[in-house]
Amino acid sequence: MGGKKDLVPFMDYLKELFPEARCELIYNNPFQLLVATILSAQCTDKQVNKVTPALFAAYPDAKSMSEAPIEKIEELIHSTGFYKNKAKNIKSMAYALVKDHNGQVPDNMDELVKLPGVGRKTANVVLGNAFQVPGMVVDTHVKRITNRYGLTKNSDPEKIEQDLMKIFPKERWTELSHQLVLFGRYFCEAKKPKCSECKIISYCPAYKKMVKK
Repeated sequence: MGGKKDLVPFMDYLKELFPEARCELIYNNPFQLLVATILSAQCTDKQVNKVTPALFAAYPDAKSMSEAPIEKIEELIHSTGFYKNKAKNIKSMAYALVKDHNGQVPDNMDELVKLPGVGRKTANVVLGNAFQVPGMVVDTHVKRITNRYGLTKNSDPEKIEQDLMKIFPKERWTELSHQLVLFGRYFCEAKKPKCSECKIISYCPAYKKMVKK
């Protein structure tokens, strides 16, 4: 794809497919979203949503989470995978919120990425959905699709994020992130992309290469 004008059909198609795309994690406040996003690493949102009700019932805020026995957190989040590391990060993150932010989740990138277990991807999820601060979330789906469609040549998530921020309008960043994730999850899959159902296949360099082969 070359130039912003070429991206209009791409954005329109994603909007057509997913007109009400939103974060599929269930949360009631920025702290819950931050915890849920940390848990979602290498895990489905559906599975995270199964464990968070009990977790948040037991530890509803940063203070209670920071004081929770690590073993209890591990027990509650066990099914999300990598539970020991996630429990450590969640407890440490909650402690940092209490110590440095009066228990409140900061609403800016610089402070968010200083928290244990929080990288730019997690920070952008929280900023875009809890604070309405536009951000491009780059997960495995977004990485795959943006490379297939020639929107970036990078493999590093932070570099991909910067590439996408340059070519997409800022007001669409958060919505597009959700739409790209859903497009990758349900259409442009890793092993069996549904090319026959795609209306923007003519914009896909990866498909053109496949056809030539």
